[in-house]
Amino acid sequence: MRLRRAPLLTLLLTLGLSTAEARVRLGEALPQHPWRDAPQEVVVVYSHDCGDLGDLWQAVLAAGLPVRAVNAEGVLARAPVGVQAWTGEAATTFARQLRVGAYPTVLLVQEGRIMNVWEGTFSGRLE
Repeated sequence: MRLRRAPLLTLLLTLGLSTAEARVRLGEALPQHPWRDAPQEVVVVYSHDCGDLGDLWQAVLAAGLPVRAVNAEGVLARAPVGVQAWTGEAATTFARQLRVGAYPTVLLVQEGRIMNVWEGTFSGRLE
């Protein structure tokens, strides 16, 4: 019998503990955004200077939840194929209203409220 990973648990374990001091508050509602809230979703707030986020995107997409990409700070940085990135001044305002302390920031959101947050350089391993 082969054990299968629980994708959401794998994502949370992969992200681990943040070394940055998160200023995003758990339980807060998301600031105004252009998408329709899902019962559970993952929001990735990132900027152009995050470097290679391939492993992070892979873990986020494998969680099996809707993924929202917020490309803040005004310089285009692509999201993975199939994920529409929200860009521009409104996306940067969203990040600032959240009080994001470091990019990338990954939010686990339930019914529009922040349930878990991770900020900073992604260096987790999925194996």
